[in-house]
Amino acid sequence: MRAMSKSKKPQSGSSICSNRKASHDFFIEDRYEAGVSLMGWEVKSLREGKGNLSDAYVDFQKGEAWLLNCQITPLNSASTHVIAEPKRLRKLLLNRRELDKLAGQVEAKGYTCVALELYWKGHMVKCKIALARGKQNFDKRNSEKERDWNKEKERLMKHKV
Repeated sequence: MRAMSKSKKPQSGSSICSNRKASHDFFIEDRYEAGVSLMGWEVKSLREGKGNLSDAYVDFQKGEAWLLNCQITPLNSASTHVIAEPKRLRKLLLNRRELDKLAGQVEAKGYTCVALELYWKGHMVKCKIALARGKQNFDKRNSEKERDWNKEKERLMKHKV
């Protein structure tokens, strides 16, 4: 008899992948949680951690939100019978009120809507999206200086105590 292995079910709230570049390139204003419409092979790939959000953003077309440039690499074993497209458009599931608010701010005020993180919520995949304003080069330098100073402060306080 073979020993039973523990199941690899995703924990609720555990992160699949995140877009760390977004906080460097943008000022994050408001955050929203959106459901993601996925195919079966994509869910299996995400369980294995094969997602990438490095250049992902949200586009609004015909009253719907779409996730662009989110790459989900197909597994060899899971997508044998389906033609897998790693960078296909994925529909984001939001309330009408949230959709209208986000689309209005993106068009009127010059904001960008970026994807920050894919994570599990129960058995569903959720996407954390944010309204963001682009940073200039001097803003990025100021952010770096502030981050370095905070690290140095922590180091000094640690050695002082």
